[in-house]
Amino acid sequence: MDDLTGFQRDLLYVIAGADQPSGQDVKEEIEQYYSSEINHGRLYPNLDTIVNKELVEKGQLDRRKNYYAITGEGEQAIEKRHEWVSQYVD
Repeated sequence: MDDLTGFQRDLLYVIAGADQPSGQDVKEEIEQYYSSEINHGRLYPNLDTIVNKELVEKGQLDRRKNYYAITGEGEQAIEKRHEWVSQYVD
């Protein structure tokens, strides 16, 4: 996870905390956190990056919608990151 951007980590956390969210679901959640609009040109390439790193899997809900789900590797990366951060922040 040390090679992810902060935005990619945030996407990973959102996906881990949801049950197979669509890209639009992820977008809405991340926009609330960032308090600004996230365009598709930023969102989907970053989702593709975490899929390509096998931290998230991408599947098809229907013809127009995909879902995203955390993988075991993604869960381990989050846990490892949490342990590291916990050394510095209570």
